[in-house]
Amino acid sequence: MTRVPRGYIARRRRTKMRSSASNFRGAHLRLNRMITQQVKRAFVSSHRDRGRQKRDFRRLWITRINAATRIYKVFDSYSKLIHNLYKKKLILNRKMLAQVAVSNPNNLYTISNKIKIIN
Repeated sequence: MTRVPRGYIARRRRTKMRSSASNFRGAHLRLNRMITQQVKRAFVSSHRDRGRQKRDFRRLWITRINAATRIYKVFDSYSKLIHNLYKKKLILNRKMLAQVAVSNPNNLYTISNKIKIIN
């Protein structure tokens, strides 16, 4: 039988997968079946961890705000600060509040003076 040259579509698909696996080690870099499995797994992990990263950063910001409010005696706790912020309709996101709490606590005082509610 004569040799039939195959098409290029499968090769192109494999090289695309291989470029995604360029930083893997061992068989995960060399064997096509292993490459496809590992690249799929890596994409699943990256998709999952994007949501987890948002969650982790929000936890970090809340922890920083809570620590700053307790150290600098702005409020008794984080929850009271956020509650009073919402009552006064002064809505600042937690990322900005955490940045203010870390970099410049004096501005945290001015924010707290704006929202102090006397019962």
